[in-house]
Amino acid sequence: MANTPDDVSCAGHRQRLRDKFVKNQLADYERIELMLTYAIARRDVRQPARALMKKFGSVYQILTAPLEELASVKGVGMVSAICIKQMHDLMTIGFKEYMIKQPFYKDYGGFENYCRLVVGGKAKEEVHVLYLGANDCLIEEEVHSKGTSNESAIYVQNILQKALKTEAHSIIMIHNHPTAMTSFSDDDIKTTLELHELLKHVGIVFRDHYVVSGSIIYSARNMHIIVDESK
Repeated sequence: MANTPDDVSCAGHRQRLRDKFVKNQLADYERIELMLTYAIARRDVRQPARALMKKFGSVYQILTAPLEELASVKGVGMVSAICIKQMHDLMTIGFKEYMIKQPFYKDYGGFENYCRLVVGGKAKEEVHVLYLGANDCLIEEEVHSKGTSNESAIYVQNILQKALKTEAHSIIMIHNHPTAMTSFSDDDIKTTLELHELLKHVGIVFRDHYVVSGSIIYSARNMHIIVDESK
């Protein structure tokens, strides 16, 4: 079958996107376009890319959006949504592999990005606990609980038992607030202090508790909720 003018135009645009990627000249919406070219064949991907940017507002929000919400955007569909979420998964796995080999604070900006990738953009709260060895490298990450849009359970005794079982030297807790720009709630503070005291009695350091709210990360240490141990 002969190529139509539309096919030629589409192929030319895709090649221009690839050329701009090599030269690091892509705008954010063009990066989404380029990603969609590998999921959508022989069709203009500019409109679905722009629709994604309009709905979610940024590349980060697109990557962390729920699969079903991505698929519901006009022109995107489930195959493209899976392609986007696969990219998100690969980035998360890459960060985790890095943290197994390097102390978490060695690249603190990278660690914050990892926090955003793990729980950011989710419609319901999740609590993740990172168990660290004496070298401050990751031993294990656990999805501690999944909750509702405005709360999630934290079982401090379970965290203590897991920390002892993994022989962790310290822990980090991460959870999200689906509502943007909302810091630690009173319950968050109460639980943080309770876990801090519990761990302290067995010689395990509570490194920090992070709340991810939109693109903002709140730190219990920076807010002086956790105050005594050094990093």
